[in-house]
Amino acid sequence: MEIRTLRAFAEVVRQGGFSRAAKTLFATQSTVSKAVRQLEDELGVRLLERVGHHSRLTEAGEIVFHRATAILAEGDDLRSELAEVRGLKRGTLRLGLPPIGSNTVFAPWFATYRSRYPGVEIKLVEHGSKRLEEMVLAGELDFAATLLPVGSEFEWQEVCREPIDVLLAADHPLAQRPRLTFDALAGMPFILYGEDFALSSIILKACREGGFTPKVATQSSQVDLVIELVAAKLGIALLPRSLAEQCPHPLTKRVAIDHPEIHWHRGLVWRRGGYLSHAAQAWLSLAGSPEVLQPSAIR
Repeated sequence: MEIRTLRAFAEVVRQGGFSRAAKTLFATQSTVSKAVRQLEDELGVRLLERVGHHSRLTEAGEIVFHRATAILAEGDDLRSELAEVRGLKRGTLRLGLPPIGSNTVFAPWFATYRSRYPGVEIKLVEHGSKRLEEMVLAGELDFAATLLPVGSEFEWQEVCREPIDVLLAADHPLAQRPRLTFDALAGMPFILYGEDFALSSIILKACREGGFTPKVATQSSQVDLVIELVAAKLGIALLPRSLAEQCPHPLTKRVAIDHPEIHWHRGLVWRRGGYLSHAAQAWLSLAGSPEVLQPSAIR
C-alpha cells in the first residue's frame, strides 16, 4: 500500500470526484483513477461507487477513508518534524476560523503574529465550527477556532468567554426590560445560523432546556443580515454580546438573558497527540498576550 494511492483516494472523497481531485493533486484525471483502482485491487474491495460524474463511498470505502486520513496526517507530521530538524527557516500556519465573530478576537492576533514572524505563510480556511473540527482531525489544519467544550480527541486552549444576548426589534413589547428569562422567548420566531455553526447548537440546546422548540423564521451565516432581519421584525436573534455591541442598529434592542445564562465560549483546538510546528507553537503562545487581548476576550 503506497502513500500516493491513499492520498489520491482521500482527495477524491474530499473533492467529491476525480476531476477536482486531479486539479488539487496537480495530476491528470487518468493518473488519479489509476491510483484508486490500484488501491482497490490491492485491498480486494470496491471503495467507490461511480454515480454519473460523482463518486460515493462504499461501506469498505468508509473504513479505508477513515484510516487513510489518519495515516496521511501522521505522514504530514513526520515531514514537518524532519523539515524543522533540517533547519527550515520559513514555515506555514494552517488555521481555520468560523465566519461569525472571528474579527473581534483574531484580527489583532494576526497583526501581532505577522509583525513577529513575517516569513511564515498563513493559510486561512473559513468554515463552520463542525467542519473545521473535522479538518483538524484529518490533519488538514494546525488549529481551528471553535466553541468549547470539545471531545477528548482534541487538545484546546481557551480564547474567550462572553454572554449571549437576545436581539429584538426596538418596539417589541419585551425590548424595554433590562433582562429576560429564556422561557420568555418561547413562541417567538427565531433567526438562527446554519446547521454547520456550533452557535446554533448552543441556542437550540438552551431552548430545549427552557422547555420549548423554537419556531425558526429563517437561517443565515451573515451577522449583518441577521441584525437587519431583526430590525425588519422577521424574528428575534441571539448574538454574542461583543457582536451585538459591535454592530448597533437603531431599530433593534439588545437585552441580557438572566436564566439560564448561555455563553459563547471559544477556544483554539488541535489534534490530541498531533505534532505542532514551530509556526503553530508560536501562534499558540500569543494566547493571552496583552497585544492581542480584546475587551470581549476578558469578560
